[in-house]
Amino acid sequence: MTNKLHSLMSVRRRVLIAALGAVLAAPTVLAQAPAPIRIAMIEGLSGPIANTGEAVYRNLVWATERVNARGGVKLPPSQGGNRPLLIERFDSKGQTEEALSALRSAVDRDITIVAQGNSSAAASALIETINKHNEREPARQMLFLNYSAVDPALTNEKCSYWHFRFDAHADMRMNALMSVLREDKQLKNIYLIGQDYSFGQAVLREGRNQLAAQRPDVKIVGEELHPMARVKDFLPYAAKIKASGAQAVLTGNWGNDLTLLVKAAREVGFDGSFYTFYGNALGAPAAMGEAGIGKVIAVADWFPNVPTRESEAFYQSFRQRFPNPADDYVHMRMQLMIESLAQAIERAGAAGPVNAATIAAQLEKAEVTLAGQTARMRAADHQFQQPLAVAVMDQQGAPGVKFDVEGSGYGFRVIRNLAPQQAEQPHRCNMIRP
Repeated sequence: MTNKLHSLMSVRRRVLIAALGAVLAAPTVLAQAPAPIRIAMIEGLSGPIANTGEAVYRNLVWATERVNARGGVKLPPSQGGNRPLLIERFDSKGQTEEALSALRSAVDRDITIVAQGNSSAAASALIETINKHNEREPARQMLFLNYSAVDPALTNEKCSYWHFRFDAHADMRMNALMSVLREDKQLKNIYLIGQDYSFGQAVLREGRNQLAAQRPDVKIVGEELHPMARVKDFLPYAAKIKASGAQAVLTGNWGNDLTLLVKAAREVGFDGSFYTFYGNALGAPAAMGEAGIGKVIAVADWFPNVPTRESEAFYQSFRQRFPNPADDYVHMRMQLMIESLAQAIERAGAAGPVNAATIAAQLEKAEVTLAGQTARMRAADHQFQQPLAVAVMDQQGAPGVKFDVEGSGYGFRVIRNLAPQQAEQPHRCNMIRP
C-alpha cells in the first residue's frame, strides 16, 4: 500500500511539474510569435461609398494572405525573422477630415504604412500631413501607398518621397480611352460629366484637352460637375444629357455616383455610349443591362477576361476565396502593390534596419510580376508603370466574355491593350529626397 501511494504521488508530482513547465513556457512561446507588419487601410467603410471601401479591403486581405501563405515577409533573424502582413481598418466615412483623424489614430498605434485611394482630395491631404509628420518626427516616419487616387497632380506638382501611386493616373487612363474613342467615326457629339472635386475636375479638363487634340470634329454639347456622393436622383442630369443630343458620355464617376447616373440614363431612354473610368463593376453593368451591351466602355489595369491562362487562374482563385457575386471586384494593381511592398521590405531588411525610409528607398526600385502582369515603380515620381486595357460590355458567353461581373450576366471584352511603355506619360515631379 505504501509503495502504491508513493507511486501515485510520484505520478502526480510529474504531472504537476509538466503542467507548471507548460505554463511557464507559454509566455516564451507567445513572445516568439512574430509581430505582424501592420498596414493601416484608411477608407470609407460607411456611408454612400462604403461598397468601394469594402471592395478594397477584400483585395488587400487577399493580397496579404498570399504573402503570409508563403511564410510572410522574409527578414533575417537580426531583423526579427519572417513576419506576416496585417491590414487594419480605419473608417474615413468618405470624408477628408475623417481620413486625417484616422491617420492620427494610426500614428498613435505606431503604424508606419498607410494605404488609401478612394478620394484624391483625401489623398492630397494625407500626403501633406505625412510630409509634415515625417519632417517633425524622423524616428516615426510613415509611408503612403495609394491604390486608387488618380488626380495627376499627386505624382506631379504634389509628388512626395513618402507617397507611391499604384494606379494609372487620370491622364494615363484618359489616353487609353481615347485610343478607342478616336476610332469611333460615328461619334459627333459628347457630354462630359463628373464629380466636383480634384479628380473629377481633372478628368473633364483632360477630356477637353485630348478631344481637341485627337478628335477636334467631336462637339462637346454639355459639361457638368455635380457634388460627390450626395446626389440621390440623377434623373435631371440624365434628362439634360439626352436633350443635348449627345451620342456618348465621358465620365470619371465611380461608386454610387456612376451606378445612379447609369440607371437614370437608362430610365430616360438615353441610348448612347458611356466612356468610363470605372464602368466595369459596383453595380454599373447590372444597372445598364441589355442597353449597355457594346456601349459601356471602361479602362483598367486589368480585366477578368484578359485572354491568358495565368489571368484566368488568378481570377478563379479570387472567386474561390470570395464566392459571393456581390464581392466580385478584384484589382490586379492592389495585388501588385502588396507584392511590391513585400519585396521592398525584404530588400530593406537584407541591407540593414527596416523603417519607412529604407523601405521607400527599395520601393522606388520595385518590379514585380503576378499572373503574367509585370509592373515597375518609376523612381522619378513614384508613379507605377503597368499595362492598361480598354474593354467593352457584352453578354456573358459572347466571344471573349467568359466571366461576368457581380453575377449580372454581363462582362467586359478586352478590345485594346497598352503595354507599360505605351501607357507611360511624362511627369512634372521635382522630388525632394530626405
